[in-house]
Amino acid sequence: MRCPFCGHEDSQVKDSRPTEDGAAIRRRRQCEGCGARFTTFERIQLRDLTVLKSDDRREPFERDKLVRSVSIACRKRPITGAQVEKLVSGIQRQLETLGESEIPSDQIGAMVMDGLKGLDPVAYIRFASVYKDFREAKDFEEFAGNVSEAGKG
Repeated sequence: MRCPFCGHEDSQVKDSRPTEDGAAIRRRRQCEGCGARFTTFERIQLRDLTVLKSDDRREPFERDKLVRSVSIACRKRPITGAQVEKLVSGIQRQLETLGESEIPSDQIGAMVMDGLKGLDPVAYIRFASVYKDFREAKDFEEFAGNVSEAGKG
């Protein structure tokens, strides 16, 4: 594993343990070049996924990008990092087990929406505002009205 500080090619694993949800292995490493310590995470990947964007571009699926998007929607909400990780891990596992190597971005967005809907209504609306490309305040009002109506039933 390349050192993020000096770029040296070799590092030594000092400690390994599973993450809380058991979906990854956390490894503490020490660079053999500069002695700096850093953490890596190892996850199971069933297949390489490609995201098919709405403008027909193709990009490799990036789990960290999905974590960032969900984390932004959840900022300053009573949602832990572990809850975000669990949501993203569940979405990634669903994507990998679909049997398709190319996944439309709107399908990923819909899966995030479903996950956030049950987690936090504010985070759900925040994510929807970007995903559904809200342009005016009335877009928020209409969507929020639908969310609160659905919550009453």
